[in-house]
Formats: sequence, C-alpha cells, structure tokens
Amino acid sequence: IEAKSVQRLAIDKRHACLPYHTLIPLQVRRVKVNNNMKRSESDSSFVSVPEDGPVKDYRDYRVRKSSLIATVNWSHVIGTYLPTLFLVGIGVLFAQLVHQVVTDLSSKVEHKASPGEIDFSIETITAVILGVREIFSNLLSTFIVAPLQSGEGGILSTHVKITTLVLVVMGWIVLNDNPTYMLSFSTFKAPEHWKVSHPQIIQMMKNQKCFTDDSIKFMERLLERSGTGQSTAWPPGIVQCLEEGKETDRSISASRKEAETVIFDIVESALKKAKVHPKEVDVLVINCSLFSPTPSLCAMVISKFGMRQDIQSFNLSGMGCGASLISVGLAKDMLQRRRLQGGKALVVSTEIITPNLYHGNERGFLLQNTLFRCGGAAIVLSNSWMDGRRAWYKLLHTVRVQSNSEEAYNCVYEAQDGDNHRGVRLSKEIVKVAGKCMEKNMTTIGPYVLPLSEQIPVVTTMALKFMIKMTGKLLKMCGQEKLAAKLPNKKHYVPDFKRGIDHFCIHAGGRAVIDGIEKNMKLELFHTEPSRMALLNYGNTSSSSIWYEMEYIQEHQKTNPLKKGHRIMQVAFGSGFKCTSGVWLKL
Repeated sequence: IEAKSVQRLAIDKRHACLPYHTLIPLQVRRVKVNNNMKRSESDSSFVSVPEDGPVKDYRDYRVRKSSLIATVNWSHVIGTYLPTLFLVGIGVLFAQLVHQVVTDLSSKVEHKASPGEIDFSIETITAVILGVREIFSNLLSTFIVAPLQSGEGGILSTHVKITTLVLVVMGWIVLNDNPTYMLSFSTFKAPEHWKVSHPQIIQMMKNQKCFTDDSIKFMERLLERSGTGQSTAWPPGIVQCLEEGKETDRSISASRKEAETVIFDIVESALKKAKVHPKEVDVLVINCSLFSPTPSLCAMVISKFGMRQDIQSFNLSGMGCGASLISVGLAKDMLQRRRLQGGKALVVSTEIITPNLYHGNERGFLLQNTLFRCGGAAIVLSNSWMDGRRAWYKLLHTVRVQSNSEEAYNCVYEAQDGDNHRGVRLSKEIVKVAGKCMEKNMTTIGPYVLPLSEQIPVVTTMALKFMIKMTGKLLKMCGQEKLAAKLPNKKHYVPDFKRGIDHFCIHAGGRAVIDGIEKNMKLELFHTEPSRMALLNYGNTSSSSIWYEMEYIQEHQKTNPLKKGHRIMQVAFGSGFKCTSGVWLKL
C-alpha cells in the first residue's frame, strides 16, 4: 500500500474519523509510512479475522444475551414516556370526572332535551362546574377516603377509580426512578494547523534543544508502538516551533488560549445540540488534571456564556484520565438535590498540554511527550422527567474504586527529575496496579450489569478459594505443611461482561492498555475498535478519550452498530490510582 494512500484514507478532514474497514486491507498487518516508520500492530484492521472463516463482525458473533437484562433495558426506554402518559392520564381522569357529573346531573337540570340526553345550556355548564368542584372538595375534606367507599355511598364511579389507581402507580414509578439523562455531548475537533504527524512530533522535540540523541530515539520508538495516527492535535504554542525563527510558547497566556479554544467550542456545541440555554444550567463541573489557573476554568466558562450567579460550579484537578466519570458522578449527586423541580448539569473534561511538555531526559517522564494530545468533551445532563423523551442516553450506574497502597499512589506521579525538570513519571508497576484496580471495579459493578448465570460462578469461585485458603491455614497449624501445599489453586472465574454489555469504551491510554483489557475480558476486536480508533485519530486525550470512543460508536462504527436499548460501558483509569466505570443505556 502506498504511504500517501494510507494517510489520505486515515484522515478525514471534517471528522478525523472513518470506519476502519475503509482504511487498510484486512491482510495488511504492518506497513511502512514516512521514511520507513512502521505502523504498530494496533493500526491493523479492527475487524476479527478467524483463521478458517470470513470476516467476523457482530452478525457472525454469537453470545447468549440475558433476556432479563434486555427486558430491563426496554423498560427504561419505555419509561421515558411515562411522564407524558401520566399527564395524558390526568387529562383522561378529569374528562371522566366531568362525564360522571354530566351523567348524574342530566336528569336533574331542567332543559329541553329528551331524558338521558344533554343540552349544553348555561344552566347545564354551571351545574357541571359546581358538581366537579364539589367532588374535589369532598376528596380533599375526606383525604381520599371517600373514593374508596363501595356501593352507593362512593363518590367516584368504578372506571374513575381504576384510572386513579393507574395514575398513582405511574406516579410512584416516576418518583422512584430518579433518572439522570444525557441530553447531548460534544468532542473537540482540532483545526488543521494544530495537527502534526509523527516526524513533525520528533522535529518539535528536537527543536526544544534539550533532549539527547538517546531520548529522541526512545521517543521515536514510543511513537512507533503507540497506536497513534499521523494527524493528531498539539497546541499551537508548541506547534509553532516548527516554523523557522519561532520558539515554543509555554506561558500561562498560551495555556489559557488553548483552554479557551477547546472548552468554549465544546460547551457551545453541546448546549446547542441539547437545545439548552446557558442560564438553564444549574451545575457546572470541569475537570482538568494538570492546569488549574486562577480564576478557575469554571469562572472562565461562567463569564463567557453569562450563566446564572447562583450556579453551583466545581473545578476538579489532579485526578488524571479517570476524572470524567467522577465529574459525571458528582453532577448526578448534585442534581439529586433538585429532584422535585429537576435541573441541568454541564460536565467538561479536558487536559491542557501547553504547560506540561517535559524537558528532561529521564525515560520515566518521556512517555507523556509522545502519547498525550489535545482534546476535550462537554456533556449535558438532566434529571427532569420531561427530558427523557429527547435524551440520548440514560445513566444506569457509576462505580469508582480508589487504591490506597503506596505502590498505587506513586505509579503516576508529578515530580521533578534530577535536573529539576517538571513532568509526570509513570512507574513500571502501572500495568499491575491498573489490573488490580480494574478487577475490584468490575467486581463492584458486576452485580448491577451481569445476569445471575454469570454472578453465581463468580460467587462460587470466591467461596471455594476462601475455603481452600482457610483449609490450608488449618493444616499448617496442625503441622501438615506438605498436605497444605497439595491443595488445588482455584483460578478466578472471569465473567462474560458481553452478556450484559453491548459496547465498550475503554480508556485509550495506549495500545498495551487496550490489548490487555481485550485479552482479560475476552472481548472481540470489534468491541475494542472504538478505543483503537480514538487512539489512532486523536491520541490519548486523557479524561475525554472515552467520549471520543462513544462518539465513534454512535456515528461511525459499522461492525457493531448502536441500537436503541443497547448498553455502553465506559472504563477509565486515573492517577492515585483509581479506576472508574459507568454504564449508559441508549434511548
């Protein structure tokens, strides 16, 4: 395949994202691009190719889905219409009351009509109004005891009682649902002059005039294996060093300019998609891990869009790539305080690259220079009943697991190297720490998303492991070490999350992260396709990467198309160390 053809197909100037089966033929595993630079294996086709069969996509893939979970999914979808049906039901109830009064009074009011018929005269209308008012007065005075009387003493007829009972049940369901809807979301699409290729990134590093030849070669190898594409975004303050005579601008003003460009664009787009005015926003949450200026980014957005003075705003920093779902969880909790009247929340997730370019030569810090890119996402949430019909998704669950060990705390650590250059150091233990943290997270969220047929083996395995462990301790106490050593080692049962989840948005932290989760969770390649495409087209955009993946599922993926009633799981990791997950239902 020619290098120019690959570049032309891999880059969409409008969306920077194309279905991957149009990029590279299935049989091509590694191709050379731009002066012998090899594409990593993650740049190969993301559609599974069985050894002895045709291309495997969602049509060929067979997994026994849980019928109970499917029923629950559709109950959520149908539930979005309950508020509307409730209002219609109130209208029907009022009409039935009027009909009952008219029927009862038709023989008592003097009119010219035949017996049993109604004459719409002023006397009749007045009598009907007085009769309806009398009914409501009696209901209020007797605290809804009188309607429950049977026989001739009852105020309401049978069909009115049935309608009232149905409305009470619907009202109870609506009040106890307490939903959080996503009205829209929007991701940042960088202008063309922000986008650079791998050779240009290396040239930018050389133009910093601070990296050794070994560091440059090391970053070249990292880029080759990163899974990122040839048109990813860097901030203009750094890209300008490619122009002759210009130096990198890492000033606070350049950092603010990057933040304003990214955040203003996605906020305006998300609010426009949701048809929400800025003054309707009750809660604002912005997460940006490494750039926290004064005034805050929240104050910047509130001032730009003229939001209300009583808006509740929160600026989260230092929480890494897993901060977006933490922000969503915070916005959800704040909206619950406005449960009766309902409210709207705006969540913004981004990372500012301009002030965070590492200028040292320690390898533990150099990865951030090759993997992270500009990006951002804005999400509009609502807990208003009436927004269910126009919402895109419904939030079902969010889970956050925080590791508390010293090893986990230090695996992603902002510090200075031996030459006092500031950067983020990534430990070699990060893969092991992330695996343990994700295991705890999946154990926590599993009961909410897995069918019983998958939960029972998990519980059984845990019980057997506990019994074997306690038996071994007992044998050792009795001096039977050899017998204790012969006890079997029961392996963990890995549940099949594909039975309860239709789509996966795994944080695009790197090719190795995606490959590891795909292997451990036994996912098909089309399940991890959104993550690999986000990494290819946008790089690691930190906390916003899961939204680029959801956008790909929603608008571009053909190998596993999104349908109403499908569940999407988002999984992200952050410094500290933490693993966050969230499950959304397509409405």
